[in-house]
Amino acid sequence: MVFETLTVDIEGGIGRLILNQPEKLNPLGINALQEIAEATGWFDEKNASVVIISGQGRAFSSGFDLREFINGNTEGQNGAAVGKQMADAIENMQAVAIAAVHGHCVGGGVVLVGACDLRVAATDTIFSIPEVDLGIPLAWGGIPRLVREIGPAMTRELVMTCRPFNAEEAKSIGFVNRVVAREGLEKESLELAKAIKKRPQSVIRTTKKQVQSAAEDLASTQKEWIGEALLSAAGLDQEAKESAQKYLKRKNGN
Repeated sequence: MVFETLTVDIEGGIGRLILNQPEKLNPLGINALQEIAEATGWFDEKNASVVIISGQGRAFSSGFDLREFINGNTEGQNGAAVGKQMADAIENMQAVAIAAVHGHCVGGGVVLVGACDLRVAATDTIFSIPEVDLGIPLAWGGIPRLVREIGPAMTRELVMTCRPFNAEEAKSIGFVNRVVAREGLEKESLELAKAIKKRPQSVIRTTKKQVQSAAEDLASTQKEWIGEALLSAAGLDQEAKESAQKYLKRKNGN
């Protein structure tokens, strides 16, 4: 299947979804979000057992494309809804989703990784959640998913302070399963995928649903319309837009 922002394929029941805008550090704009959601349906049609999600180039993902946020509130509103649809599609895909993360993983990229069932991070991975610095809330179901994985206290700290955290800290707080050298990321992810693929798939899918149901009871994403509404409101707020512009200038070295 051909996409503009992704590369997808499947071999032996193991799928690959690669964020493929390396020159832009794989931003999650509206088009990319829609294509990721569409790709999950394609993997379901192909009866994939496992899907490895990774990023091409120097980074996993730079997160939501801020240029779309500051250039008009229509894009901001769409991003809130489509971002949640993307994360829900990853979580609800029948295949087990494994995130293979390296380099920078920012904002919406963290939400994408959090929607995956398992996570392998290279030692060079740097996670960051800069939304508060941008004057916007973390939406897309990001808050409840973080609460599930790392607990309320760490969620508050990382989201409120916007401080980066590395792969080892991510593992210590329960956000990633394994940390490996950058050169071993692909091998480790594939070995994990093969280990799942060779088990009875009916039981694997039942287990995924059991865990998903328990996680939803722990911290539900069903009320995430609140985050969507707040993000849409931020798209109308001039101070928030100015914060986003300042962030972009700092990131670009201007």
